Amino acid sequence: MAKPAGETGWQLENLTPRQIVAELDKHIVGQRAAKRSVAIALRNRWRRQQLPPAVAEEILPKNILMIGPTGVGKTEIARRLAKLVRAPFLKVEASKFTEVGYVGRDCESMVRDLMEIAISMVREEKRNAVRETAARRAEDRLLQLLVPDPAPVGTAEGQGPSVADTRERFRERLRSGALDERTVEVEVEENAAPSLEMFGPQGVEEVGLNLRDMMPGLFARRVHQKMTVAEAREVLELQEAEKLIDRQQVQREARHRAEEAGIIFLDEIDKVAGRERGAGPDVSREGVQRDLLPIVEGTTVSTKHGPIKTDHVLFIAAGAFHVARPADLIPELQGRFPIRVELESLSEQDFVRILTEPENALTKQYAALLSAEGMKLSFTADAAEEIARLAAEINGRSENIGARRLATLLERLLEEVSFAAPDMTGVELKVDAAYVRQTLQGIVQNEDLSRYVL
Repeated sequence: MAKPAGETGWQLENLTPRQIVAELDKHIVGQRAAKRSVAIALRNRWRRQQLPPAVAEEILPKNILMIGPTGVGKTEIARRLAKLVRAPFLKVEASKFTEVGYVGRDCESMVRDLMEIAISMVREEKRNAVRETAARRAEDRLLQLLVPDPAPVGTAEGQGPSVADTRERFRERLRSGALDERTVEVEVEENAAPSLEMFGPQGVEEVGLNLRDMMPGLFARRVHQKMTVAEAREVLELQEAEKLIDRQQVQREARHRAEEAGIIFLDEIDKVAGRERGAGPDVSREGVQRDLLPIVEGTTVSTKHGPIKTDHVLFIAAGAFHVARPADLIPELQGRFPIRVELESLSEQDFVRILTEPENALTKQYAALLSAEGMKLSFTADAAEEIARLAAEINGRSENIGARRLATLLERLLEEVSFAAPDMTGVELKVDAAYVRQTLQGIVQNEDLSRYVL
């Protein structure tokens, strides 16, 4: 049943499809059709949450199949989408799985991994919510370590209040950082819980029991460690935050979020396409598809945090489909990906935009990295055009790896600068088209060399 947001304190962001596409445009160039498809799928999830539980339960997500060559933004679209709405996101390669009866990862492991991601996400949010309270408690514990309570025997009258006054004076020094290098002894918990594993048909699997939660204190061994005040503050804040967090509530909310908002990105789905019947290394392709089918259709998977239903998890599958075709997937699995969108190969002009427009553009990343050395790096417009031209030329001549070619070119272009940067503090380097040609042209022209270097 779909649960009201009030039970967990969390709900999908109320973003319109237009707003979602606008946010994706900040990081990904082009691919408007794919962006529109995922935006509609995300908005439908929000619409479903507004409906009565009985109606919402019957509305299943419209899974998406992205078709396009490598390096055109398939994974990035899905990853940015999940980050936009704080949804648990897992990227897995379909080729990593084997059918039941073969040694390797079973398909259900992706659901267990998604749940672990949801647990980590919710726990981090809970820690942030209690951060101020945990910091105050940690500060009080630090002051007790720095100014211990007086011995009960032979304590002079009036000594108690003087300890309190001393702690208050230390509090000011503690907050200013004056005591960060002082050493204190902190009691920490050493996890001695045994790891239970068992051999199953799919290899080694973790037993679905969390003994540490069932029998707290049984396997925990407390030891004293010496550390600086700065290090102790982090340890104590984490300890205090854990005391303030309800583990059962974390599990409930994480389970709800994984079931209602989880996104699983199935990459390389074309690698398991095919229905071969003969012997050989590809005999298990159809078996993998049949194992994927119930998970995509909707099933319940047991995890150590409880059962997870996949009925409303959004699956986004992607593949280049150079050899296989979407029609080579078994019909039942094809029917579970009703929305199909073809991503376009990137042009030279797209490469120019990728280098200059996104907030996380590679040119901006390299400028930020070298600024840590005190260098000022900038790229002229004609430099971006020249890099884009060379990337398109190499992609057309050898393996087309899309926008990933830009990263290999830029790494080669700035290799010498990155190596010498510690000795170039205060230097301002402007990369123009002439610099790009001078550095890269020899490698690009030598086809045999560029095949291995670029």
